[in-house]
Parts: sequence; structure tokens; C-alpha cells
Amino acid sequence: MKYIRFWGLGFILNRDSCIEKAFFLTPETMVLKVAIIGAGVSGLASIKCCLSEGLEPTCFEKSDGIGGLWQFTEIPERGRNTVYRSVITNTSKEMTCFSDFPFPEDCPNYLHHSVLLKYLRAYAEHFQLLDHIQFKTTVYSIRKHPDFASTGQWVVHTETDGQQASAIFDAVMVCSGSYAEPRLPLDSFPGIEKFKGRYLHSWEYRDQKEFEGKSVLVIGAGNTGGDIASEICRTAAKVFLSIRNGTWVLSRVAVSGWPSDMIFGSRLMTYFQWILPGWIVRRMKAKIFNRWFNHENYGLVPVQSSWTPVIVNDELPCCILSGAIVVKPNVTEFTETSVIFKDGTRENNIDVIIFATGYSASFPFLEETIQNICDNSVSLYKRIFPPHLEKPTLAIIGFIAINGSIPPVAELQARWVTRVFNGLCKIPPANRMMGEVAKRKKALIKIGFPMEKDSAKASFVAYMDEIAACIGVKPNLLLLFLLDPQLALKILCGPCTPYQFRLTGPGKWEQARSAILTEWDRVLKPLKTRVVNNPRHSTASFWFLALGFSFLGASLVILKCSSRS
Repeated sequence: MKYIRFWGLGFILNRDSCIEKAFFLTPETMVLKVAIIGAGVSGLASIKCCLSEGLEPTCFEKSDGIGGLWQFTEIPERGRNTVYRSVITNTSKEMTCFSDFPFPEDCPNYLHHSVLLKYLRAYAEHFQLLDHIQFKTTVYSIRKHPDFASTGQWVVHTETDGQQASAIFDAVMVCSGSYAEPRLPLDSFPGIEKFKGRYLHSWEYRDQKEFEGKSVLVIGAGNTGGDIASEICRTAAKVFLSIRNGTWVLSRVAVSGWPSDMIFGSRLMTYFQWILPGWIVRRMKAKIFNRWFNHENYGLVPVQSSWTPVIVNDELPCCILSGAIVVKPNVTEFTETSVIFKDGTRENNIDVIIFATGYSASFPFLEETIQNICDNSVSLYKRIFPPHLEKPTLAIIGFIAINGSIPPVAELQARWVTRVFNGLCKIPPANRMMGEVAKRKKALIKIGFPMEKDSAKASFVAYMDEIAACIGVKPNLLLLFLLDPQLALKILCGPCTPYQFRLTGPGKWEQARSAILTEWDRVLKPLKTRVVNNPRHSTASFWFLALGFSFLGASLVILKCSSRS
């Protein structure tokens, strides 16, 4: 379906470009103009969703191409954060794809950044998104229109090749991402001004070549810190990894060689975490993580808390075991050539310090009152809408820390937001939204969650279901068990793949059921480069385990319900 307007008439065209419906345009039926900031993963999904909902998108992208973070550059550019040379995704292709556009079946399960960028280009071409993007255009100011209280409109100021322009839009979708401003907390490291070696933030890192033969300290044990330490230790003289709070390390490869996010990212696993007490869940997670290696022996075990920091890294344990990486506690002081750690130990002759200390939210083009609220996604209604605005015509897409893949999350957010913009979905008034945000913050603080954006990660399955329910596309498991038990079992026990949110409701995709039933086949397809005739090799063991967990989960639910009654 496509929506067009001509003079005072509006037309809805079917897939064959024939007029299906025509009507006179009134203020209520005028096409809403939407400004989209950024043509990365979130921006592309937002353009596509706008078109699907009959809105008129204009996307402003400051670089010369799509992809955002995934558009690799050889030389770091200030104000533009991109991946380093060796990056591969931490989430598998079936959990990373957009919900109606699977990766080609012969794609590897974990993707090099160049493969993901190629996929994004194919997505943009397939859905004809490029015509709606203005490249090399910087948005430097977004301000409320004088009549904002009644219209909800925004004035967007841009600059292209030195030429400034402004335009009025009915709504704005900010898709500039979470990796905006490198966080370099030098004030927290006494003596750094004395250090005679080189120090840099991880956004400047491209590969290990320039660190050959040097003694390097990496500060921060997030995904980036772990990756960089594991990579440079191959050629560096020595690598020290300074960790403040510790972290669990998860391999991309789970039991029997399946992608780990597909094994652990199921509704069933999420339901277990809802049912069981927190201390039991934390103990179970610790046992799962320690199956690969004992984190305490490696100096990585996290401090006791209500949240579970996890990074994905396949090489870090081996690098530590071989002595290529030495794990150290937090830094207390620097000298001209040395570093002193919290435990009193000292390492001399440090050549380079790499701060893998994350990023801070930055929306300098927004009004200051809005910037102050957007410092953390927890401060936003459903982690999307600034709750204090009189009109819900500004949305922050993809600005969320989550224990899963961002592309399907950003897409689902955009599907909901565009239906809020065109009036098909309703959200509460500002006072109720602010109340719900405050309530959620209070609940997180009560259970000990830190409020830093990088720490308070939302549950992938729970959040996707929450937003899907707002749209009307959340799978109805009870009904599916009656009408299609095979599919229902896949949805309950299998991975929560994005296709599940195209089975019904607005934006239904006819191939969604087939995509779900064949998702494990696409996992195996790129691995079948040497065929081995082994009749015992099948996915039966996986489904045996899944069924066992299902019955166990049902028993726990019944026991919990009976104990309450």
C-alpha cells in the first residue's frame, strides 16, 4: 500500500499501483511531514515505517552514506563514531535482521561489519529509502514551532555545503544513536596530566598495527575494551586490562555450536526470570557463565549486585590463560611512565593507555530542556518519548541499552511511533507519562540497578513484547497453541526472532510463519560447506531440551500460583 497526494486529493494505491481509495484532504487527512535525524540502522527503519504508515519522511544524514556506526572509515573523524576494522556483530543474523527482511540464508551467523553494511544497503534499495535521504546535511537546531502547543510542529535547521536552511515538520524522529560523545573521564584518574606516553579513547582505535611491541593499558571491560585487549595482545609486548566492577564473559558459541543469543534469547528463559526469585536467577546465571571457565580464577567475576554485566568475547579467556592479557583492578594514579592500581600494585614503562570508557548521550541540536531529559533512556516514556511535551511529536529511536540486538528493537519502536504520529495508536497525556517514568525509575533504584545508561539494560524479550502490545502485534501464545501448536512451541521455546512481530496485526508479513519455522535451517546453511553424512546430527536434542524446559516452566508457574492461593 502506498499513500500519495495531488492538489486537494489523497490517494491510496494498492501493490499494483492502482487507485484503491481517493478522498479530499482535510487538516485531519493531510500527510504529516516527519524529519528523521540520521541514516543509520534506526534512521532506515524509521523511513520505511513512515512510508508504510502514509507519512512523508525526510532524513538528514551528515555523512555521504548510510549505515551510521557501521560505515567503517580508515581515519577517525571527530564527531563521527564508527566501528574498528575487525568488528563482527555480537548478535546472530536471525536475531539482528529487520522483521520482514531476513539476511540471505548463506550469510554467516555472526557478521563482519562490511556484511552488515551490505545488508543495510540492500534493505534501503529494496524498500526505496534512498530517495528520502539528504546526504552531507547536518542538523544543527531543532526548535518548537511558536504554535507547538496546538500543532506539535518543529522547526528544523540544517546546513549543507555551507548553506543553511530551515523547514517546518509535523514530527521528528531522532535516530542519531547512543554512541554520540566519547566519555573520557580524565578527572577520575589522578596524575594523567603527568603521563608522558600516549592516551586515546577507543573511538580512535582502528587496528592493532600501531601498538606492536608496546606496553598497553586498556581501561574498561565492556565489549569494546575486551575486544581491543584481545586483539592488540597478539602484537603488543604486554597488555593490561583494568576492570572496575568485573563482568561475565559469554561466548558467541553456545551448547552444540548454536549461536548463544538464539539459545538464551527465548520467551521461556525470560519467563523463568520473572517466576523465580532474583537470588536464584543470579545464581543460575553464574553457573551458566562459569561452565565455560571459572570467572573468579580469571579475576573477572562481577561484584555482587542486582544487575548482571555481560560482554560477548570468544578470545579473552584464552588470552588471559596464555598471559597475553593481565587483568588488573581499578586505576588509582598515574605517574610519568607508570600506573598504580587499587590493590597497590604498580606497572612500569606503560607506552599507551586506551580508555574504553563508553559514550555519553548527546543531542546538541535539541532544546536544552529536552536535552536534560534525554540523558538516559530510562527518563523517556517507553524509552522513546520525552514525557513532558504537550504533544508527542518527538521520538528518540534506538536510544536504549538492551541485552539483545538493536535493529529489530529500533524497527519496532519506529512502527509504534509512526502509528502514534498518524493517530492510529494513542499514548497517555504528559502527566501520566511522567508518573510512569518516575515509577519505573523508582523500581530500578529499589532493586539496585545503576542509572547509568550503559548499565540499566532492558530485557530484549520483555521490551519487545511491551512495545508490540502497544501496536497490537504481540503474539497470542494461548490462541496459537489452539490454532497452530507447532508455531506456538517455536515461539515459546525457540529464539525470540523479529519475525514473531509480523505474524498478525498492522504490518503483517505473509512469510513470517515460514521464516520462524525455518530459522534453524538458515543457521546451518552457511556451515554446510563440507557435507558429512551423519544421521545422528539433528536439532532433535535442542527440541528435547526445549520441551523439558517448557514442562519445568509450566510446573513452576503452577506451583507459584498455587502457593499464592
